[in-house]
Amino acid sequence: QVQLVESGGGLVQDGGSLTLSCAASGSSLEAYEMAWYRQAPSQQRELVARISSGNSSYYTDSVKGRFTVSRDIAKNTVYLQMNSLKPEDTAVYYCNADRMYWNRRLDYWGQGTQVTVSS
Repeated sequence: QVQLVESGGGLVQDGGSLTLSCAASGSSLEAYEMAWYRQAPSQQRELVARISSGNSSYYTDSVKGRFTVSRDIAKNTVYLQMNSLKPEDTAVYYCNADRMYWNRRLDYWGQGTQVTVSS
């Protein structure tokens, strides 16, 4: 069982920066693919960025060049550095850990952290 706790959200002005953290407990994240999702009001949850256990990363087009996902195995924490924030980045951001273990999929979510970008 993995517990994920996000932090670092808040209110920031258009063009500002925030760094989200996702701290894990209960198991090492080393074997997990980690991802950040977001959900704006009345919209579906969408994948923002993902980092594999081998540290290859993926970004949705709307955040490429602005967001950076990283992981610190020693701290068992995943980060999302968000620069040049825009009002359309306003959403609740969720951390996700996902892996296959034998023939079973392990999938965990944090409780979310609110990011609000004012224009």
